Amino acid sequence: MTNRLACAALGSLILALAGPASAQNAGDPTGLWLTETGDSKVRIARCGAGYCGTLASVSGPGLDTQNPDASLKGRKLVGVQIMNANRPKGDGFEGTLYNPKDGKTYAGSMVPKGPNTVEVSGCVMSVFCKTQTWKRVN
Repeated sequence: MTNRLACAALGSLILALAGPASAQNAGDPTGLWLTETGDSKVRIARCGAGYCGTLASVSGPGLDTQNPDASLKGRKLVGVQIMNANRPKGDGFEGTLYNPKDGKTYAGSMVPKGPNTVEVSGCVMSVFCKTQTWKRVN
């Protein structure tokens, strides 16, 4: 009887640990990514149960001029966290995305599509969404 309980407990533990990992079947998105427009690079790293993305390089003056907080308008964009996708959902992760081009934060998601591709989406009211495909930088 004790062996059955131990096996059942071990099986439950394995299933619990495998749950979030299923979102990574397309590969580990940790690393440096080029945005679809090619004007920024984002470093994706583990963050809680998911991933966060921080700007590693940007084109242009590189200041957060569109931020609604006046005290942040002069900050450098490099080093700013723009993605917080820390909740596993389906084959990806959901959370928030900050768009420095308009200074707004959107509901967002990140879905690994392969070892060198991720899809990042930002949505307004969960209806109007824009998706970008980012490519891994080698």
